[in-house]
Amino acid sequence: MAWQSRWRQYLEEKWQRLNEVMVTRLQDAGDTVKRKALLAIAAAAAWFRSAWQAIRGEMLRTWQNLKPLRLPEGWQARVLLGLFILIILIPGINYYIGRPALPPPATKPLPVAVRADETNLLARLVAAEAEDEPYAGQVAVVAVVLNRLRDPAFPKTIPDIIFEPWAFESVANGHYWEVQVRPRDYAATRDALNDWDPSNGALYFFNPATATSAWIWTRPQITQIGNHIFTR
Repeated sequence: MAWQSRWRQYLEEKWQRLNEVMVTRLQDAGDTVKRKALLAIAAAAAWFRSAWQAIRGEMLRTWQNLKPLRLPEGWQARVLLGLFILIILIPGINYYIGRPALPPPATKPLPVAVRADETNLLARLVAAEAEDEPYAGQVAVVAVVLNRLRDPAFPKTIPDIIFEPWAFESVANGHYWEVQVRPRDYAATRDALNDWDPSNGALYFFNPATATSAWIWTRPQITQIGNHIFTR
């Protein structure tokens, strides 16, 4: 444990020197300022002392657990330092991973009733765009069309949204008309029409493995379902 003794001695010497410098500089200050500063220093010193004691206790316990590993000389300190850094970083990593997604926009009713022929178009879009996707991803494809229908920046009818030039790749390359529509595609369409939106208000979606548009990567991403990323 020689390194701990040296480290503690080094900290104590640095702290003693810091105290000496600060006390010397504070001698010329007024009594009130000096008293407040000394109280703050004492409080800070107590906090650092308690923090160091807590850290030291954890490091000692970790050291005991590391002994059976028979690490090469010098590696124990490196492992302890890595664990200490990891402990500091874990809260930030957890926050980044668990950060909330962009909040969905307020739910708005569809501006028009959906006709049977429009339901057929939506189900065919599901088959063409999300044939091998999870069921929630198929519902989300229809939800994107409905979200566009509610948005004034897009065409005002479902057929116009689906057949808008270059809006959907399957329509542009003709695959839309080649697929076989299954009962599952109609079920996904009905669930989306009944206000299930797994995309959380998305207006676009794309497959990152096949997307060729640089623009789509600039859109704020909301969620990923299967192979599709859904964006605003």
